[in-house]
Amino acid sequence: MQLSKVQSQLSYQFGDSNLLTLALTHRSHSSSNNERLEFLGDSILNLVITRFLFDHFPEATEGEMSRLRAKLVRRDTLADIARYLSLSKFLIMGRGEMRSGGFTRDSILSDTVEAIIGAIYLDGGFDVAEDKVLLWYQTRLGELSLVKAEKDAKSKLQEHLQAIGLPLPHYEVINISGLAHNQIFTVECRSEILSKSIVGEGSSRRVAEQKAAKLALAILEQDL
Repeated sequence: MQLSKVQSQLSYQFGDSNLLTLALTHRSHSSSNNERLEFLGDSILNLVITRFLFDHFPEATEGEMSRLRAKLVRRDTLADIARYLSLSKFLIMGRGEMRSGGFTRDSILSDTVEAIIGAIYLDGGFDVAEDKVLLWYQTRLGELSLVKAEKDAKSKLQEHLQAIGLPLPHYEVINISGLAHNQIFTVECRSEILSKSIVGEGSSRRVAEQKAAKLALAILEQDL
């Protein structure tokens, strides 16, 4: 693997290239893998995004900042950043995981981005890690708006049920179809207030859950 190409994509030159190699190593390849770096990077990413939102949206409430941050640090956003950085070409994985399409999987790509953030922090310090995160997020941060910080369907459904004293809805994946790089998730949403379970489909579990929640809300609004 040519680490120089990875570093060029990241716009960062490691002093200790072993940290980069470790950040790119999935657990399927070795017991020495990126899981600890991922844990570290997750915390750093959340802090960087939180600080940005705090500084740039002085009028935002805690809830609005939380919703904006959730959109920025969620799995599919990180996976998109990994694809933008072409990280899938440099992942170090076990043969079985590689054959099953692991290099295209959102969970693995997002974990790798967090691990790289952790590695940059250890190699260059917090300020450098913060600069890289803000660089990779530059376009997304520029498009942020409090108007877009509206509650998503799952949050709205949860709050509605809590307001009337009912337990939270239950979501369950009932089917996954398609190839590893192009899967369709089918999720069932159940609540005692609904006469039947509601089904949503999407390219990820999160998307399918949101669609199911949106349909459930629409049914509840009709009953009001």
